[in-house]
Amino acid sequence: MSKPIVFVTGNAKKLEEFVAILGRNFPRQVTSMKVDLPEYQGDIEDICKNKCRAAADIVKGPVIIEDTCLCFNAMKGLPGPYIKWFLDKLGPEGLYTMLTGWEDKSAQAICTFAFCNGGPEDPIILFQGCTNGTIVSPKGPRDFGWDPCFLPEGKSQTYAELPREVKNKLSHRFRAIEKLKNYFCKNTQN
Repeated sequence: MSKPIVFVTGNAKKLEEFVAILGRNFPRQVTSMKVDLPEYQGDIEDICKNKCRAAADIVKGPVIIEDTCLCFNAMKGLPGPYIKWFLDKLGPEGLYTMLTGWEDKSAQAICTFAFCNGGPEDPIILFQGCTNGTIVSPKGPRDFGWDPCFLPEGKSQTYAELPREVKNKLSHRFRAIEKLKNYFCKNTQN
């Protein structure tokens, strides 16, 4: 029997969404653990690979890490992987205000999961999902990051305003988890 995969997160809302989207038919047992990982810099893929390797070294077994980016097109992809720090200092209102000088308020929400089976030589596999949208004046509950200021393409409500079950079927996290699930289902059957 395979060892459980540890989803490394200290964010209860992120864990809640992950479990809801993953569903009951995932072929491996998943647990969670809060692990303090270094905050790496670089592009999305490098950050995820470095975080995953560090997590695997600490957990000494299979791990999944997640990194979420919010990329403003007017700013050529920034704040991107540094969104956590921008949100912490500015809040959703400040993220919207950052784009005051630009007509282009379009953005991409990007979620990347990285998986490693735990060994020092095991490859790190990335699963990435993206949802296009627009940065708007915040609307809805302020209980989950930048959700109040991200309006997904084709919707009239921000992530924060959408019912969870609706958001969980169109979000960047959903798209990345679907790729992760497909990989594990396919590789468990073979």
